Amino acid sequence: MIALWLIVIMLVGGIAAWLVAPLHRHASAWVAIAALATDFALALGLAVGPARTAAVTRIGAFFVNVAFPWIPRFGISFHLAMDGLSLVMILLTLFLGLVSVLVSWREITERIGFFHFNLLWTMAGVLGVFLAVDLFLFAFFWEVMLVPMYFIIALWGHEHRIVAAIKFFIFTQVSGLIMMVAIVGLVLAHWRATGTLTFDYFALLGTPLSRSAATWLMLGFLAAFLVKLPAVPFHTWLPDAHTEAPTAGSVILAGVLLKTGAYGLLRFVFPLFPDAAFRFAPIAMALGVVGILYGAVQAFGQTDLKRLVAYTSVSHLGFVLLGVFAWNELALQGAVTQMIAHGLSTGALFALAGLLQERIHTREMPRMGGFWAMAPRMGAMGLFFAIASLGLPGLGNFIGEFLVLLGAYQANAWLAAIAAFGLVASAAYALLLVQRVFHGPRRPELALPDLAPRELAVLGAMLVFLVWIGVYPQSLVDTVRPAILGMQHLVVSPPLLGRRG
Repeated sequence: MIALWLIVIMLVGGIAAWLVAPLHRHASAWVAIAALATDFALALGLAVGPARTAAVTRIGAFFVNVAFPWIPRFGISFHLAMDGLSLVMILLTLFLGLVSVLVSWREITERIGFFHFNLLWTMAGVLGVFLAVDLFLFAFFWEVMLVPMYFIIALWGHEHRIVAAIKFFIFTQVSGLIMMVAIVGLVLAHWRATGTLTFDYFALLGTPLSRSAATWLMLGFLAAFLVKLPAVPFHTWLPDAHTEAPTAGSVILAGVLLKTGAYGLLRFVFPLFPDAAFRFAPIAMALGVVGILYGAVQAFGQTDLKRLVAYTSVSHLGFVLLGVFAWNELALQGAVTQMIAHGLSTGALFALAGLLQERIHTREMPRMGGFWAMAPRMGAMGLFFAIASLGLPGLGNFIGEFLVLLGAYQANAWLAAIAAFGLVASAAYALLLVQRVFHGPRRPELALPDLAPRELAVLGAMLVFLVWIGVYPQSLVDTVRPAILGMQHLVVSPPLLGRRG
């Protein structure tokens, strides 16, 4: 039942945070911290217990499972399950939820209770996405996480928040509806083949499909996952949403919501539609490479700090797309590692951008400069997370990108070689960020207080986790490997994918 409790605590915590808001300015924040910390402790207990001993089975390596009928007439059940992949994504979600509350301590001054209600209900929807193994339930949680995030952007965002929120909602809602149509199509195909009406993930594995049906249904799932990732050319909602969202919204968008698209690719696309996915793999890997280079070039050309960091997400998550569709163990391990490391490094950069904007009321880098002398602790943190983003050896991003490139080389040497140029481009925009913000002539007209102890502790924790992944990645690999092997056991790679281009 622990999987159910993880979601219930978020839902109840959100309501409680809203109700206690009139008692004290920070009452709702403390309730949100308590709910998130409780969930994090529960998930961490699983990480040092069942996750370490999970054995690979025909359907994966699930060590938490809860199921009961929901709408039995249509074969819909409330079925939650957790394996190592789900677990690490849940831990990342809860940790970044805590970060979001703490970095918003002074930024959010209006409707504080409603803000934390929306934040925790977004968390509940994301946890449901990572736990649901009934496809109707998965689609339900997919929609649940979008509505509160819309309110976070629209109510607490910046100058053009309404346009950005509507754009975010339209892109994600329309693509989610396309996925729902594909889910229904898959269920009906299974019903025609077996006489059983069910939305259960495990039952739908291996559903007999014609070549064209499998392709169209897979594209329906991809519509939702590639938009959320986001992959070029479906990324256009992302820079606006990141730029206009409050700090917490940017952290959750970059660190958590984008990962639901990558998770969907891993969990659903290849296991449910293996043949169609392998046929599409060369196109998807090419899109990943385009995203790596395009995102890096666009990031280099930005003057708005948050917009620069937003485009780095397009670049970094291109590595995830490349790794997933290479579909070998090295590439998949790299994709998952990149998901975690990107959530930490980019989440930290958005937190720093938010703290800067809170202090100097601008995001424009030409109006910044010389801040290291005024705020050396902030400068040191900015330098660390910038070089983490560019993939410095010894940090988590390097491990993820290196493993992806090794795995991608086994699938297509030419695409892997082109993708490697993204590492050079990332060095350019990362160093540009540090130079424009923290070095150069000092601007005496701007008073920049250094990081407070609370802010330093939050960023310090993110720093420690990135170093941990970079120095000892085996801890993450061991947790995720049974889940990856379980999914690979469902899918047999055709010889063509292993051919070097």
